[in-house]
Amino acid sequence: MGDMDSDSAGPSSIGAGDLAFLSLVTVRGPSMVPALRHGDRLLARRAPSTTRVRAGAVVLAAWPQRPELLAVKRVVRRVPGGYWVEGDNPHGSDDSRSYGPAQVRAVVLGRCWPWPPWIPATLRR
Repeated sequence: MGDMDSDSAGPSSIGAGDLAFLSLVTVRGPSMVPALRHGDRLLARRAPSTTRVRAGAVVLAAWPQRPELLAVKRVVRRVPGGYWVEGDNPHGSDDSRSYGPAQVRAVVLGRCWPWPPWIPATLRR
C-alpha cells in the first residue's frame, strides 16, 4: 500500500476518501503507544459516513483542515461534526485536541504484524 505520513497510519499513496473496502496500513509514529507501535501493520474496513462507531474503537481518522493526514486514533466520543479521537500517547499525538472533531474513514479490525500473541507459534511460520 505504500508508506505513511509521519505521525500517522494511513496510506500516503491514497487519499482519505479513496480507501479500499479493506486496507492494510502501517503505523507511523508514537501516537498510539503502548497499544500500537511504529511499524505495526493493521487491517482496516472502510466506514461509510453513516457508520456508528463505539467509544474505544481504533479507527483511521481525517480532519477537514488536514485532508492529507489519515491517522490511527482511538474514538473517545461522538460530538457535533464527527468524533472526538485521541492517540493513546498524550505526549506524542496530533489528534482532536489539536484539530477538533474528526471524520472516521475506517475501523481497525486488528493487527496483522507483528503477529498477535493469541496466534499459535506453529501458524506464525
